Amino acid sequence: MGLAVSAPSFRIPSMEYRKLPKGNEEIGVIGLGTAYLYERSPEEIEKVFRRAFELGFNHVDLAAGGYSVYKPLGKAMEGMRDKVHLQMHLGAIYGGEEGEYGWGRDLRAIKAMFQKELEDLRTDYADFLFLHCVDDMDDLALLFSSGVYGYAAELKKEGKARHLGFSSHTPAVASALLDKGDFDLFMFSVNPAYDLEEGGEFAIGSRSERAALFRKARDLGVAISVMKPFLGGKLLDGKASPFKKAMDVHKCIAYALDTPGVVTVMAGVSGMDDLEELSRHFSLSKEELDYSCFLELKSEKAMGECVYCGHCLPCPANIDIGLVNKYYDLARLGDPLAAGHYGKLYHKASECLRCGHCDARCPFKVAQSRRMAEIAEYFGE
Repeated sequence: MGLAVSAPSFRIPSMEYRKLPKGNEEIGVIGLGTAYLYERSPEEIEKVFRRAFELGFNHVDLAAGGYSVYKPLGKAMEGMRDKVHLQMHLGAIYGGEEGEYGWGRDLRAIKAMFQKELEDLRTDYADFLFLHCVDDMDDLALLFSSGVYGYAAELKKEGKARHLGFSSHTPAVASALLDKGDFDLFMFSVNPAYDLEEGGEFAIGSRSERAALFRKARDLGVAISVMKPFLGGKLLDGKASPFKKAMDVHKCIAYALDTPGVVTVMAGVSGMDDLEELSRHFSLSKEELDYSCFLELKSEKAMGECVYCGHCLPCPANIDIGLVNKYYDLARLGDPLAAGHYGKLYHKASECLRCGHCDARCPFKVAQSRRMAEIAEYFGE
């Protein structure tokens, strides 16, 4: 049943590709998330994947959806497994009658889950095997002490994993993982709401911290696979968006693709219509993909307040203006560690040249040069 897809037609002009820095894989710049697709029938799921492969999509993430996508995907990949890249996650555990998604760290359960996934996908390897959803340092330590990372490394040595990776929402944890493990790709959230810290619980870390992580990954040759490019769909809904305005799907994708180190943006699809809409991306003009309008977005609570977005940089005095503001705000809120963090900065507020560069560039109309004097006085400089 379904569409017959031959290997020569797989790579067609409707998709653009980026090469993995540590490997020969060429990855479609838009990948497929499956978190919503599992609600469809097995027949529909298989048709969506077959059509996706026909359109040139070649990168699929398998996490946080239902388990019902695995067998249809396995059928759709028949005869072309080497043309499809799978992101599989150690720690995403599916159970119950409906195969509901769950999160776990039990090594035995993780091993059993991975073997079942391979069987249902009709394959014997994962292209990218991720440590799933590592968001705090204690969990990071557990993954190493419990043997989960060791198991992943063993699978790579055996050829059952072509590349290792991880997913995280926390810049500090992601940075530590880059230092500790042998990773080639990691999943991280990139969208305007997170970068402007308007995105809720997963808008972790200041924009400068996130930017530093992206630069570090690029310098190490570790690529980024973007998750949550639409903030779980909220950015596409004017009522749900923190900016009180609906954003365009394709501008959000273009925004994420311009982040240093990004090779692919994982966009969740719930059916054929979503897939066809994503494929339009490559026929749009530069004007239609221009996301400069995002810089004009202002949430009601952001005006006049520093949101640590980093648009004021570079500072002629090398002050990390966003981070200085963040530690100041935290200190005033009673954070006992904020002053210590501020004290460790190489360049402090007292070094401000009062040149006005930051004032002119701030999209939220913050008088940063005046604020630097206020912060210097607060910390006793």
